[in-house]
Amino acid sequence: MWEKIRVVFTIPELRNKILLTLLLLGIYRIGWQIPMPFIDQTQIMTEQQGSNGLDRLLNQVAVFSASNLNQITIFGLGIMPYISASIIFQLLGSVWKPLEELQKEGETGRKKINEYTRYLTVLLCLFQSWMYLRWFLSTDPRIINTAFLADALDPSQGIYWGWMLVAVMTMTCGTIFLMWLGEQIDEFGIGNGISLLIMAGILARMPGAGKNLLDNAKLELVGLGSADTGVETFIVLALLFVFVVFGVTFITLGKRQIPTQSAKHVRGRKVFGGARSTLPLRINQAGVMPIIFSSSLLMFPGMLFGGLAAYWPFASTIAETLRSPTSFIYNLLYIGLIYFFCYFWTAITFNPKDMAENLKNFGTFIPGYRPGKRTADYLERVMVRITYVGAAFLAVVAIIPTVISGLMNVDFLIASFYGGTALLIAVSVAFDLVQKIDSHLVMRNYRGLLES
Repeated sequence: MWEKIRVVFTIPELRNKILLTLLLLGIYRIGWQIPMPFIDQTQIMTEQQGSNGLDRLLNQVAVFSASNLNQITIFGLGIMPYISASIIFQLLGSVWKPLEELQKEGETGRKKINEYTRYLTVLLCLFQSWMYLRWFLSTDPRIINTAFLADALDPSQGIYWGWMLVAVMTMTCGTIFLMWLGEQIDEFGIGNGISLLIMAGILARMPGAGKNLLDNAKLELVGLGSADTGVETFIVLALLFVFVVFGVTFITLGKRQIPTQSAKHVRGRKVFGGARSTLPLRINQAGVMPIIFSSSLLMFPGMLFGGLAAYWPFASTIAETLRSPTSFIYNLLYIGLIYFFCYFWTAITFNPKDMAENLKNFGTFIPGYRPGKRTADYLERVMVRITYVGAAFLAVVAIIPTVISGLMNVDFLIASFYGGTALLIAVSVAFDLVQKIDSHLVMRNYRGLLES
């Protein structure tokens, strides 16, 4: 393995791509730590210590957005506005005819869609940063550092519009800069820029979560579920880590191979075609998007009932149930949404009718099924079955932190990093990264990192 890593850095082009990628990720991590000068960070920490629900909510969102929502920083919004804009255009491409035709124009259409995505990202940044800052100000206006305000202005009497304008523009520029970093990694680095930014944010949080776990650790058997962390807890977490890594790799590589055969063509005395091949269908066609969508959507009911608590006392109980990751109702809704978004995302990204038409145009067919509608119906039926398996795996991975947190009395954030959604995203992105490096090695007649 060390010899393969040495070979990677002996190739000048590949070495430069990796070093540039690491440099840009380092710039992202530096900006991630730079707070807004207008904000009193100690006041924010005090507010979060008094509200565990808010802290847990912000941490959960930050996992998927490469952001630092706990502190108001220049990269506070992360890359989520760009991801949201990309998802919106991908969804519109399946229902809006002009955008669908633009997608079929190849490279020219892709550049045009990317341009529209950037414009929508700016609009989303302006809106989200404004709402984000208003939310913090509504909890406690004292988070504004009075050293940057006029002496006669009391921030509790209203919004300081000049500060709000500068803060909104700063956070918007921060997200646009992250979008640019991701594009530079795609063009000049190793690739998968946006995904690498998210993975870097996840991996950077793991040491802190591990430190919190070790603070209450005891090198003795204390029993699962006790207030202290014993040896058995570390063993279970280690086994869980291995299980998730193995499961993610298995599901990521898992494919249903559909046998295909090309038609024979007789030209003179020679026979062409007739070769047998396979059509691979991924088990987890939707990737990690169902978990991201489900987690984001589950935040809104809790926020809605939390706002109604002032008018309806029972709404606070409902809000707490919908916000708590350890409640049965929350996990039941979580699993249901994961299944829904798995099928929804697969239906958008996988078109059996177009695939059947492409097979027909290339003179290829599936044995036992007529080209055209019969083939499309068969492909759709197979995809429905294997998507059920992929959704079941995602649901298991998503609720593992809840089970571990409840059974072993481990902090939910720690459980989510060492055996849950964050680990799922990190392993998936790392696997894509290894495949990209392998493509460079194979192109130069070297063995890939995963080859024996």
